[in-house]
Amino acid sequence: MATPTPEGEPFAAAAGEAVQTSVMAWRLVMAVADAVRRQQQRRHKGKEEDLPPAEQAVSEAATEVTKLVPSDISAALMGGADWPQMAQQLVALRRAGVDLGEFLPRVGDIAVTVRDAVTANAARAARERTGQWERMLRETLPAGPVREAIPSSPTWPDIAADLARLDERGVDVRQILAAAHDEGVDVHQAVARALAEDAVPPVSRDAVRSYGPLTTGLDLPRDLDLSDRARALRQLAISPAENERYSRWVLEAMPGREREAGLLLAHRQWPLVAARMAQMESEGMPVREHLTRLLGDTSWEKGPGPQLGSRLVEAATDALHQPVGEAAASRVKVNTMAARAQSATLDPTKRQAAGKSAASAKPALAPHRQQSGPAPSRGKTR
Repeated sequence: MATPTPEGEPFAAAAGEAVQTSVMAWRLVMAVADAVRRQQQRRHKGKEEDLPPAEQAVSEAATEVTKLVPSDISAALMGGADWPQMAQQLVALRRAGVDLGEFLPRVGDIAVTVRDAVTANAARAARERTGQWERMLRETLPAGPVREAIPSSPTWPDIAADLARLDERGVDVRQILAAAHDEGVDVHQAVARALAEDAVPPVSRDAVRSYGPLTTGLDLPRDLDLSDRARALRQLAISPAENERYSRWVLEAMPGREREAGLLLAHRQWPLVAARMAQMESEGMPVREHLTRLLGDTSWEKGPGPQLGSRLVEAATDALHQPVGEAAASRVKVNTMAARAQSATLDPTKRQAAGKSAASAKPALAPHRQQSGPAPSRGKTR
């Protein structure tokens, strides 16, 4: 089957990855063949024969591989760090009576089949916009044959589509993938099980306490855990590289105030600030220009020292919300109870109770000016 050759850097990267996956399949076949050879020698001769010298084997095997294996796969094979060992195995197989003229084309067919399957899946994933799930898969599962085999499966595009549907339902997709790997079960079965059970994680304390201006419009996970910085960043889809970039932007926006910037970056709610910056960056907004407000309005300096980090989080929230070009406005207190009452993630019974509490906290109005519902917040919460 001919390999699709679409133009563009993403497709070139996908093609290169497909070749590397086919090389993995090749290594697997060679490992099996070499194990059979050694077992036969032990049975008939009582011991294994030594492998030929690496330099000699490389010279002999290179000619055969170049002639009998597709050029992209042969180049990847001979460019790998383990090529000398594979060359020794090939020459040892030939000395044991294996006809490389028949063996190599058969192994090449296996590698081509894997290469073409991965390329076709990558093209389909690109058409269906499911490539993000492969990136998530590679970030979640440890490197190895299991992780590499999943995207090369013919069912991978369907699995990716299921992952997208799970994400839309509020399920932690990374947790599903990690659990599937830890339990040693098939990922597709784990996804199907989660869809069948329609599992929805309970709302965590951190998620409830985070509803408000800081998280307005953000895709806040129900089981948010801010006690674990690395996990919180993963839950909010902030990669290590993105977190490093946003941290650098804060430091650049606060020259000479490294201590204060460090308090902001070390604060428990920093992942939420980073998530806000990521959302703004994806929308093409000038995040760094917004951050300059941190030194434009230093009212966060006033107050008890132990609460400086929390005030800096509030200041960063205000700076990121306020449009560029407007004069810096003083920060105002927000009725967080009313904000939580409007949240779609909060339990309905609690939402009603919170709404009543927020309403009772408002000053009395004349009958013709009474308002219904919770007190207005600074923005629509999730």
